Amino acid sequence: MAFRNREDAGRQLAERVVALGLPDPVVLALPRGGVPVAAQVAAALSAPLDVLVVRKVGAPGRPELGVGAVAEGLTEPVLSDVMAQLGLTPSDVRRLAVAEEEELVRRVASYRGDRPLPDIEGRDVVLVDDGLATGATAEAGLRALRSRSPGSLRFAAPVCARIGADRLAAVCDGVVHVLAPSDMRSVGEWYDDFTQTTDDEVLAILDRHR
Repeated sequence: MAFRNREDAGRQLAERVVALGLPDPVVLALPRGGVPVAAQVAAALSAPLDVLVVRKVGAPGRPELGVGAVAEGLTEPVLSDVMAQLGLTPSDVRRLAVAEEEELVRRVASYRGDRPLPDIEGRDVVLVDDGLATGATAEAGLRALRSRSPGSLRFAAPVCARIGADRLAAVCDGVVHVLAPSDMRSVGEWYDDFTQTTDDEVLAILDRHR
């Protein structure tokens, strides 16, 4: 395995992000798994850390199969290639997205309460997750952040499938990774310990970095 756990992956990823020499960085994590990774990146950059909530939209009867994604601040879901393969339309995905949008609102309230997203206008934003597969959820997050006029916008994850990294190249200023395998089956296969991060762990990490 390439990484012992998310903290180890975050330290390795942080070296790549620090090398960019970003003058005014802000680190945002995709919860939940991206938060312990992003904490290491933010610490190495001496940058603020917060979360951007994004939710995958699952296929009917197959919630693990993403047909799109929604993000806070984004008015329309981002569509994945799987949508067309399953014979679904954008209207179908919008209907499926309603439940995820409701869960998104709940999670924003849980993680940030009444606190808004940091002001990122003109700043160097790094959006972090623990891995990248197809790229639909990450794209939703990046599009939501782009609307807030950052000075630069990058996505960073310890391991990125090449197809996902290629997708994101069109919507951000760069994708940072430690590994970019061409044969990635899942993000978890690159970790010795890929135990699910809990909401309590997310809140504890955010409290430490606030």
